Amino acid sequence: MLKAVTVPEDGPEREPDGALLADGRKTEALQSTQRHFFSRQFFSTSCGAQLARLAAVRHLDQWGLPPASEASCTVALVVAELAANAVRHGRVRGRNFLLSVTYERGARRIRIEVSDACPELPPVGPSMPADDEESGRGLVLVDVLAARWGAVPRTPLGKTVWAECIVESTAVD
Repeated sequence: MLKAVTVPEDGPEREPDGALLADGRKTEALQSTQRHFFSRQFFSTSCGAQLARLAAVRHLDQWGLPPASEASCTVALVVAELAANAVRHGRVRGRNFLLSVTYERGARRIRIEVSDACPELPPVGPSMPADDEESGRGLVLVDVLAARWGAVPRTPLGKTVWAECIVESTAVD
C-alpha cells in the first residue's frame, strides 16, 4: 500500500507541510508552494469505488480542504464518477484500479487520475444519453465539474482517465 506524502517544490526551503518559523508563524511562501500527493489501489468493486471517494475526501481534509468545501465536494464527485467507470467499464478480473490525487496549492489545482487495466479509452467528448437511460451521465458530469479532463493509454497495460479541478479559494490560504 502506498502512503500519502507531502513534497515541497524545489527551492531553498525543504520543510514539511505546516512548518513553523521560530516565532510560531506558518511560512506564507511554503504554504503557496506545497504539492500534496496521494495514491492507492482499490478493489474493482462498488465498495472499492466508494472507499476511493472517501479516501480522497479524507486526504483533502488533511491538506486544508474540509469535506464541506466546494473543492472537496467537487473532487468527491469526480472521483466517484471516474472510480465507478473504472469498476464498470475498465474492470479486468484480478486487477485493481489505482487512484492518484495531486493538490498543487500554489497553482490551486487538484489533479485526479484513475487507472485501470482495460486499454479501451472512453469517448473523446461525453454525449448525453437518452432521457429514459438509467446510466451514461458520468463523463458529462466530469466534463461540467472539471476544468479539463482526458484519457491516455497506460504502459504496460490499461489506461488512465484524469481530470483537473480548480480550487477557487480555501480557508487556509
